Amino acid sequence: MSIVRHFDRLCAIRDSLEARLELREARYCLGSEDLDDGTTRDLRDRLAEIAEEIHALGHRPLEFAL
Repeated sequence: MSIVRHFDRLCAIRDSLEARLELREARYCLGSEDLDDGTTRDLRDRLAEIAEEIHALGHRPLEFAL
């Protein structure tokens, strides 16, 4: 998989995770009591992993084929 496609895939995953996290936080603000199951923490952890991988790709030297 090319770096650009991999980067785009990671960004799409990140966007999806952020949307799910925002939804959970909004539900929590509205008083939903069933949210203390660790899912929010898992989403935050996965977002951190994705962010690190995106950061690493952004700082990776470009490889050119000769």
